[in-house]
Amino acid sequence: MKKLLSLVLMMTMVMSLLSACGQEETPEVNKATVSESSKSSETTETENQDPVKIRIYYSDNATLPFKDDWLTVTEAEKMFNVDFEFEVIPIADYATKVSLALNTGNNAPDVVLYQTTKGENASLALNGALVPISDYAEYTPNFNARVEEFGLQDVVDKLELADGKRYYMPSLFDIPFYDGGLILREDFLEAEGLEAPKTFDDLYVILKAYKAKNPDSYPLTILAGPRVLYRMTMPSYGISVGKNGASGTNTLSWDYEKQEYFPGAISEGYKEYISYLAKLYAEGLLDPEMAEPIDGDLWSQKMATGKAMATYAYYDQIGGLTGASTIDGFKLQMYPSLEGTAGAHHQPKSKTGSGIMFPAATAKRDDFERVVKTIDQVFFSEEGAKLWCLGVEGVTYTMEDGKIKYADELVNSAEGVYKSLQINYGCGSDVTQMVWINEREMTKYDENYARINGEVAAMGDVIQTIPPTPMFDDLTAEDAGVLQTPLFDTFEVWADAFITGKKSVETDWDAYVEEMKTLRIDEFCKIYNDNLGN
Repeated sequence: MKKLLSLVLMMTMVMSLLSACGQEETPEVNKATVSESSKSSETTETENQDPVKIRIYYSDNATLPFKDDWLTVTEAEKMFNVDFEFEVIPIADYATKVSLALNTGNNAPDVVLYQTTKGENASLALNGALVPISDYAEYTPNFNARVEEFGLQDVVDKLELADGKRYYMPSLFDIPFYDGGLILREDFLEAEGLEAPKTFDDLYVILKAYKAKNPDSYPLTILAGPRVLYRMTMPSYGISVGKNGASGTNTLSWDYEKQEYFPGAISEGYKEYISYLAKLYAEGLLDPEMAEPIDGDLWSQKMATGKAMATYAYYDQIGGLTGASTIDGFKLQMYPSLEGTAGAHHQPKSKTGSGIMFPAATAKRDDFERVVKTIDQVFFSEEGAKLWCLGVEGVTYTMEDGKIKYADELVNSAEGVYKSLQINYGCGSDVTQMVWINEREMTKYDENYARINGEVAAMGDVIQTIPPTPMFDDLTAEDAGVLQTPLFDTFEVWADAFITGKKSVETDWDAYVEEMKTLRIDEFCKIYNDNLGN
């Protein structure tokens, strides 16, 4: 107990110090300066200026490694007269690196991609570590136009924090779609006469059958640590916790019927969920390397060689795995969400996603207005949106009778149009594509993908909405932040122990719950529910 109390006290002191650091970085651009500067910029011929230099954080995914010579990058620099300096950070380290930069203000970039103001970032924003970009709407005309075009003003307004300001420019979707889920060897099902899985019990039977035929295998593997598995499967058990949990709290979940948060990390739903994974692990059905991030090459090798036969990933990754396999008849398929104790659900989605934020120091640049306007053009203008989605007309695609026709190189590639566009040209990256138009995206996929999306749509509310963000003031956000970190650290330690059998769900569950309660998970939950607003 003393150790726990000491830990909480220590974290409180650390967060206070870090928040103090953040307060020193409060943006200093005032509205009068902005207005005057904005007017003058309307007549500025930026093409006659030197390229604006922008240092930018990029979250790198092993399945789509960043290349600074991607056509999208080089073309964006030419189109919008910008000289990007990308700092490429592995996705597993990204949140930590961003947190450190925002907390200390030291060596922060001008722009951070692939972030929201959920969780710790909300506290940092309210403490002055981020630019309240909603104050500079006149600098973001392209973003504003997209929000209006998609009818997302109400959704975007809900991203404001307790001070009524929004601190990032989210990516925008006209219609969310089912882009990833359970992917497994369809050729194995056909050979064994097994039906397509509908439930997690069905999946267990399939994995068990594969293990019996391939004793050296670990049938279910995952990519980039447990977070992809968690976020795609937990909702079927009524929870969404962990590093990529939908609420951003890591340990709370959203009750869609009661419209309130509950401590998902100690709920019966989580107990059932973690018990299922522990069973898979104990029987050699789950990859024992799952606790550590499995890089893209190793993950591909496991699937392509038959060391594994199932995974959770995105549809566009099927082509790469199929092309790398030498197994006769190797055939992967993606399946709709499996049914768990709370029904069949996928990761919650919103019509907004992770987006672009500006550290406070960026507002101190003399050319702050130009930086923001350039970012707005690069990612949200019609030309920029097409670039990050489709590439360059005449190179990756042409328009014929109003329809997109992709280059033969893409159409005939073994990896398929979508993956080829990603790998070779940098199109369709969650990090850089900020405008997602469902009809346009579907042109990159095959009829099979459209069929799967149709099946998922017919199942009902498979894709639930992202939980609401509480309207914290800065002190409350700080209080929540102090509670969040030790709770998440403890959750991760216990989750690994439960899955790997170091701790028993049956006999150690009460001790785990008691520890989480000692760390005040109920108080953490109450803070969220008390600040939901209207």
